[in-house]
Amino acid sequence: MRFIQTCLLDIINYTVKQLKSINRTLDMQEITTENCITKKFHKILQSQLDCVWHQLSTRTKEYIQDLKVLRSMAVNLIDDDAVSFHALVSKYSTQEYAQVNSGWILLESAEQLFRLARGRVFNHKQEFDPEQCPKWKCLSDLLSKEIPEEVKKKDGAKLNNTKILVLCQDNKTCSQLNHFLTMGPYKYLFYMAFRRDLTVNTVSSKYTNLKKPKTEETNEKDKKHKQEVKDDDNKDDEDFNADETKSNYLLTLTQCNVQAEAVDESMFEPISQMENLDFTQLEIERPIICIRTFKESGCNFSLERTLEALRPEYVILYHCDVAAVRQIELFECRKRNDEPKTKVYFVIHDKTIEEQSYLTSLKREKQAFELLIQTKSVMVVPSYQDGKTEEYFNLNVEHEDNALDTRKAGGQVQQKEKPAVIVDMREFRSDLPALLHKKGINIEPVTIAIGDYILTPDICVERKSISDLIGSLNSGRLYTQCTQMCRNYSRPILLIEFDQNKPFNLQGHFVVSTDISGADIQQKLQLLTIHFPRLKLVWSPSPYATAELFYELKQGRKNPNVAEALALSGDNTAEDMHYERYNILVHDFVQKLPGVNSKNIARIMDRGKSLDHLITLSQDELQTLIENKNDAATLHSILHVKPRPVDANKDDKSYGKKKFGGKPFQNKRK
Repeated sequence: MRFIQTCLLDIINYTVKQLKSINRTLDMQEITTENCITKKFHKILQSQLDCVWHQLSTRTKEYIQDLKVLRSMAVNLIDDDAVSFHALVSKYSTQEYAQVNSGWILLESAEQLFRLARGRVFNHKQEFDPEQCPKWKCLSDLLSKEIPEEVKKKDGAKLNNTKILVLCQDNKTCSQLNHFLTMGPYKYLFYMAFRRDLTVNTVSSKYTNLKKPKTEETNEKDKKHKQEVKDDDNKDDEDFNADETKSNYLLTLTQCNVQAEAVDESMFEPISQMENLDFTQLEIERPIICIRTFKESGCNFSLERTLEALRPEYVILYHCDVAAVRQIELFECRKRNDEPKTKVYFVIHDKTIEEQSYLTSLKREKQAFELLIQTKSVMVVPSYQDGKTEEYFNLNVEHEDNALDTRKAGGQVQQKEKPAVIVDMREFRSDLPALLHKKGINIEPVTIAIGDYILTPDICVERKSISDLIGSLNSGRLYTQCTQMCRNYSRPILLIEFDQNKPFNLQGHFVVSTDISGADIQQKLQLLTIHFPRLKLVWSPSPYATAELFYELKQGRKNPNVAEALALSGDNTAEDMHYERYNILVHDFVQKLPGVNSKNIARIMDRGKSLDHLITLSQDELQTLIENKNDAATLHSILHVKPRPVDANKDDKSYGKKKFGGKPFQNKRK
């Protein structure tokens, strides 16, 4: 096992060096070989690279993916049995994987890894003789020898009333220990070889005396019922797979002699009458062995509840977890004085990555407390900030000053109108409505056809994320939305909101597809601002900044009317708005004429009577109407000057050399 661990560490070290060599400008101080084997490695990767993930090269992403694969292999080397680890490693020794990985599979350490992994399952005679997990022997000795002997030494203590808690990291390990204790190591490994589809030609002498599975006996006795046997096999596999999803098991010693030296036979049996770990129903005169995970269904307090309900005398940490150790310490502190102390056993491999990972976790915990102590000694928190940093702004609801002013209506209490915002129902999938409510702004959830947020009777906001912005620009939907906002509100706003964990810029590879580029997006935004001059673009780095912006925009302004917002739709617009004073079709047609722009379109639509009247005007009259000589000349020419047809017979191209008709330069002599 140690040789395999050395090979894995060599490959991880090589991958980390290659990753840092091609990304010298990035901060990868936390990405080290030591941190790669810790449980928090995925969080370290996320904190270091998530903000620049869209800018990383394909080669870098391959190295990161290989680091995750190598870490999983290092963890499975400690936790899994030899058969399961060999099946896992065999998946990466194929030609298909060699074409997609970063190249570590071609290293000499990788060849040794594949050879040693197979050597743990087959001996030198190529017989099936898998190596047992070293922790199994240690766990079996604790349960069958050391703990019973220690119980006998205590005065008045009985083994029948002993409660033992075995803690594991995940459900897979719990299922493994359950089958190991109930089936025995040899039978379990032999069964796992069949489940992993491992080709076994010959077996060693240790496995010749094992009983064949019932399904095989049935298949040999009656070959006519192959389909029934196949169904039984599938049912057994489904039961085994369902068993791996359980997070807790209850076992007890069998009636046989617990002092037996051989561990190839099962000495434990499950307690079938126990359901949902209800220990109040327990009526048994034998020792109880509870196998469970640190966190049941991701709940951080499940271990604390189990300790209070079971109150074990012995706890075996099959995996080392700092948080679990702290919870056990708290449980021990809450005990009464007359209760016996709980004895804790750590089952850990010496001089392995498991020990190093646990020591690294203790080191990080110590550094965190030292940093907290040092920061608290010099920290000054303003009263208005309430412990929050400037990154998340002051999101507390501001309390109003209720002091009475006798100069206003004799000191009578004046009712202040609380700010309100109309929010589209589809926007509640984001965090912004909750942040606005936390700021003290009332939320009016309404299904509106124009805009996403209506702050005031004049301000309408259309919120777009980066991905939504790109999709709306490509489909043309954003043009329609901006047109509706400009026709119904005097101050339309297009809010472009970024993710708070991503960089606040539109540079880099933020476009995934290859048919468009970043320049196309910027050009479309420029055309959008040219076509809608009253449209304001607002850039927000996070939803927190958006909440602060909305709060400032609401200061001193009226609240919107829900009835008026519901009356507006994408087809029929309000009569009292700016664009509704004109015919929409005529307005769009005139706006496309040469010489007509956003500056003079309002003058033409206000002073002109109709299209027929516009055609009858002279150039001087158009100049008086538009108040611009060049624009009037351009518009008059497009309306009155008849274009000349192109003469197809006339060839404008001139061939031959052109003679220079001017006088040559004379050289002046001094």
